[in-house]
Amino acid sequence: MGLYTATDSHTIRFHQLHRGTADRIRNRRVNERTGDEVDLADIVRGYDTESEYVIVEPQELDEIAPGRSRSIDVAGFVDLDTVDPVFFDKTYFLGPRGFQHGKVYALLERALAESNKAGIATFVMRGREYLVALKAEEVEGLLTLHTLHWADELRDPHAEAPDLPGKVEATAAEGKMAMQLIDALAMEWEPEAFHDSFREKVEALVKAKAAGETWRRPNLRRSRPVPSTSWRPCAPALSEPKAPRTPATRPPHPAPGRRAGRRRRPRRSGRAPDRRPRAGS
Repeated sequence: MGLYTATDSHTIRFHQLHRGTADRIRNRRVNERTGDEVDLADIVRGYDTESEYVIVEPQELDEIAPGRSRSIDVAGFVDLDTVDPVFFDKTYFLGPRGFQHGKVYALLERALAESNKAGIATFVMRGREYLVALKAEEVEGLLTLHTLHWADELRDPHAEAPDLPGKVEATAAEGKMAMQLIDALAMEWEPEAFHDSFREKVEALVKAKAAGETWRRPNLRRSRPVPSTSWRPCAPALSEPKAPRTPATRPPHPAPGRRAGRRRRPRRSGRAPDRRPRAGS
C-alpha cells in the first residue's frame, strides 16, 4: 500500500520580526536557571513524577521505538456505523504499490463498500504507533486510512461539560416543534459552499499592504437576513397555548355635565323656599 496525505492546511503563517526591521526573531534553547544557550546534543528528556525528574536518553527511546510499518496488518473488520466519529483524527489516501496489486486493492475496496465494514489495524509512522481504520469512500475505487484516537485519549464528556442535561422528558408538542425546526433548515451537504472567510480577509489584508494600498475594514453586515436557529423547544411560550387575556375593567363614565372624580354635594334636609314669582302678587 502507498500512503498519501489526503488533507492540507491553508492556515496563513507569519514570522516574528523586530518592529521597524526585517530581522527575524528566533527561539533558542536556554537554560532556565543560568540563561545560557544549550546545544542540542546536551539536551535529554525528563519525565516529571511531581517529586523528581526521571532522565531518559534519546538513544534509549530509539531502542524501544517501533520500526516503520511496511504493510498494514488488519486485526479484524467492524461495522463502520459502530465507530464513533469522535475517534477519527486524520485521513490518508491509500493506493496500490504498483500495478500488480491493483486487482487486490479493487476487490478489498468493493468488499468494504458493500459490507459497510472498516478494517481495524495498528500502524507505525514517524516513530509513533497509531490505531487506524481502513475504509472505502464514496468516490468509487478509493480506499482511505484514518488514524484513530486511542480509547484512553478520549475525555469524559460529563467531566468536561458538567452542565449536560442528560435525559429530559419532553411533550409530544415539544418534540414535534424540534423536528419542524430541523426540517425547516434541512439542506444538502455541499462542503464547497463553506469557506474560511477569516483566511480570505487575512489574504486581502496582506495583498493590500504589499501593494502599498490602504486597506479598508470589510463591511461585516450580512447582505441578507439569516434565518434564526434559536433552539427553545422547552420554552412555555412556544410549546403551550397562551391563556386568553381578560380585558381590564374600566370605571363607568361620569354623567354628562359632571366632572369625573368630584363628589356630589349632599342635599339639605327640608324643603328649599320657592322664590319664583307667583301670578297676581
